[in-house]
Amino acid sequence: MYRAFGLSSSYAKVLKFDFLLQMAEYKIAGREHPDVPHRLLGDIYQTGGDFVLDQEGKVRLSHPSQHPLDRPAMADLLVAMTGKP
Repeated sequence: MYRAFGLSSSYAKVLKFDFLLQMAEYKIAGREHPDVPHRLLGDIYQTGGDFVLDQEGKVRLSHPSQHPLDRPAMADLLVAMTGKP
């Protein structure tokens, strides 16, 4: 499924300075990182994305992430889910 959405694995994209800085800030602030089961850590350099599919399986929103902190705007997600601006 990961490859079907055109996502990739990239050391350079995953380990960008801004992302590493945010992770360091979490640590300093005492914030917990999400606990990920070991079995899901197969490729830690996978780039992520956000996708919205309708009931028929048609892709309504495709947002492959350029880096770990890249997410679609909430307004774009709402339009994809409701069809209304």
